[in-house]
Amino acid sequence: MAEGQRFDLVTSLEVVEHVTDVATFTHVLSQLLRPGGMLVMSTLNRTLRSYALAIVAAEHLLQWVPQGTHSWRRFVTPEELTGTLLKHGLRPQRVAGMAYAPLSNTWALNGDLSTNYIGSWTFDRLDTPTR
Repeated sequence: MAEGQRFDLVTSLEVVEHVTDVATFTHVLSQLLRPGGMLVMSTLNRTLRSYALAIVAAEHLLQWVPQGTHSWRRFVTPEELTGTLLKHGLRPQRVAGMAYAPLSNTWALNGDLSTNYIGSWTFDRLDTPTR
């Protein structure tokens, strides 16, 4: 990618919960957006329910992902993520819960943010802080 190149849409799906420095990561994402561009992110909320489903169930009981894939301490609440993104010039548009139905192998949006959630934020300025 060319230095300074910007995009209308940037996605980061199920990544931020694996990042050690959320502020730097989201700053880099914001720098990839044109003014008016949209960032779409999905992640796991830091709740007891997400711990039970993502770590206990998915890693240990069902073994859908390798044990140790997730660290509950790195899960990010919707409020924390939005607060960090606001510092980088991103305004929230919509945040919705995501629910997986294993029997039909489908995902659906809902109002329950307690486990997985997805959101969109619009970039509206160029004079954002560095971190």
